[in-house]
Amino acid sequence: MENNLDFLKEIHGEVVVEVVNLTRATLKEAEEFKLTLTQDIESGARKVVVDLSDCEFIDSTFLGALVVSLKKVTGLGGDLRLVGFQPAVHSMFELTRMYRVFESFKTKEEAVSSFS
Repeated sequence: MENNLDFLKEIHGEVVVEVVNLTRATLKEAEEFKLTLTQDIESGARKVVVDLSDCEFIDSTFLGALVVSLKKVTGLGGDLRLVGFQPAVHSMFELTRMYRVFESFKTKEEAVSSFS
């Protein structure tokens, strides 16, 4: 597992899991997060899971970083899936209708095994 203060990378076979280690994921962290995911994708990751279990809140810029990363990886034949919505994060995905764009799971294990 590679560690950074805000994002923890786990490798599960061919699946890269980025654990967002933040209570609030906002503009301040969005650019670094987008860069982290871009580096994963440019390094060959095509199966990416983002674990939002620790996030009680995400703002539109952080959501935008997820969308940009999803477009990048799907353009290369991969996918990005989400796990661990807290109530406010779930509401954000409902409000923006992003639940139609991202495949999401209740547990990290379900998300990782969904790539099999």
